[in-house]
Amino acid sequence: MCPGFDRRDLRESLAETFDGSRAERRVVARAAGDLADSGQYERHTGTELTVETVVDNLRDAPAPDRAAADGGVATRWNWWMGSLELAFGGYERFRVYGWTAE
Repeated sequence: MCPGFDRRDLRESLAETFDGSRAERRVVARAAGDLADSGQYERHTGTELTVETVVDNLRDAPAPDRAAADGGVATRWNWWMGSLELAFGGYERFRVYGWTAE
């Protein structure tokens, strides 16, 4: 596990920063934790994946359409994973495709 990454801290930061349901934040935090655990981001960028890194990159993502079914954080996450996929390859597996409402 990546020592600088805490899924619970990410869920809390996502709740404070972005729209979206609890279930959506949970699935994004799980995917981000999987990315951190893989070490892939650090190998490609030379930078440890932290909660702050995730939140900062999601802030840079285009704002999702408010009419979209998701609350936005998953759309932002998938945009970032798409950017990393284009730059380095191998990030498609970290995208999120669905979650169950609570």
